[in-house]
Amino acid sequence: MNYELNIKAYLDADERKSLLRLLTAGSVDDGKSTLIGRLLFDSKKLYEDQLQALERDSKRVGNAGAGEIDYALLLDGLKAEREEGITIDVAYRYFSTNQRKFIIADTPGHEQYTRNMITGGSTANLAIILVDARAGVITQTRRHTFLVSLLGIKHIVLAVNKMDLVGFSEKIFCDIRDEYLKLTTQLGIEDVTCFPISAKLGDNVVEKSDRTPWFEGTSLLEFLETVPIDRDRNMEDFRFPVQYVLRPNLDFRGFCGKVASGVIHKGDEIMALPSKKKSRVKSIVTYDGELEEAFCPQCVTITLEDEIDISRGEMLVKPDNLPFIGRHLQTKLVWMDEEPMDRGKQFFLKANTNTTRATISAIDYRIDVNTMEHLEGKDFKLNEIGQVQITTAKTLFFDAYKKNRATGAFILIDPITNNTCAVGMIEKPLAEEDLQTEDLPTLDLPKLGIATEHYQAIETCVKELSRQGLEIKVNK
Repeated sequence: MNYELNIKAYLDADERKSLLRLLTAGSVDDGKSTLIGRLLFDSKKLYEDQLQALERDSKRVGNAGAGEIDYALLLDGLKAEREEGITIDVAYRYFSTNQRKFIIADTPGHEQYTRNMITGGSTANLAIILVDARAGVITQTRRHTFLVSLLGIKHIVLAVNKMDLVGFSEKIFCDIRDEYLKLTTQLGIEDVTCFPISAKLGDNVVEKSDRTPWFEGTSLLEFLETVPIDRDRNMEDFRFPVQYVLRPNLDFRGFCGKVASGVIHKGDEIMALPSKKKSRVKSIVTYDGELEEAFCPQCVTITLEDEIDISRGEMLVKPDNLPFIGRHLQTKLVWMDEEPMDRGKQFFLKANTNTTRATISAIDYRIDVNTMEHLEGKDFKLNEIGQVQITTAKTLFFDAYKKNRATGAFILIDPITNNTCAVGMIEKPLAEEDLQTEDLPTLDLPKLGIATEHYQAIETCVKELSRQGLEIKVNK
């Protein structure tokens, strides 16, 4: 009986552990996969069959040298990755320690795989940027740091790897650290922690190394176990995108979904968008029973005291704390499709549970991610990033991405191929007078010889097209 209680206590404690999602990024051959492999190996989180396979593969295709274990093979599973010794696709690894659970995304360093890094970092709380101690901060380092700041990741670890190849020099580490901190200061990143490591030999990865007595910090794993991430979630702005209306019988009508941000209590007043009808929370229902409160990222069913017509794609919020409501958005956009952007195409825009047609009404600029320069451009190609204006067919409810990642992100979907063409981070809403109109198709009524008595009918048609997501400029 005591044995059963101990098992239950262990499982309960394991369930209560916090989860840290992190990504690794860096230039080619900086040691991203090796670092994660070393974390798993030294923290004793590999099964016997994984160890046997790792030893066998290291002899056959490893790049660590004769008789050495190549820890990168734990992550690089594709045949092309093993042949070339690089990371191509995002590899996810799960492991846990006594303090915390981890999901690690090993992302590729090549510029042509930028979209893979964006995918891996979309849910990350922390980013580990690797730098080769022999090369220091290079263009790839600046590019990855910019992408991390774009994704809104609040915690960055700079891992200066291959310190064994520079004699564990304190001066080299300090020079790289100081140069990198200048970069993060420019990008407005506040939480940066630097480590001198050797992923191959394990220095300062799981245990503190005797070869860096000048380094006063903890080991990398100890830092990852203790870095505070609870405040990263937005607990102030209640947002509940409705995913499904649950009606099992005549006496129950609940709205199912995931609490995107904030907290809701039984009895709280809420407002349904876009109708702006108000009611109060009657109950908060889960599979395990009713709750007195719910908070992000819980999945719950909310019932209301009043009958309000609410369907999928609509949102429950608090009346004194509303999101932005509108159809015109200024966003940062990352193009992820092999096909270049077609400005004349209508896309499906999906934000949380809301899907609508949308058009790219203007391109403000493209960003050279290596230099952070703003460039002119009429369209985007694969992996290009920039600022664009988007117009949707129906009203969206959203927050600025920097304030609320859950309600400030969206994807654009090609309606023909169903490919995800782009991911976007909303910066702010745009008023009608702020829209750029020089890029829009123009209907010049006097030049076309259209009589003035037809102007009203044409304007009515243009407004209807605008509601469908197609913007046209009219000259009278």
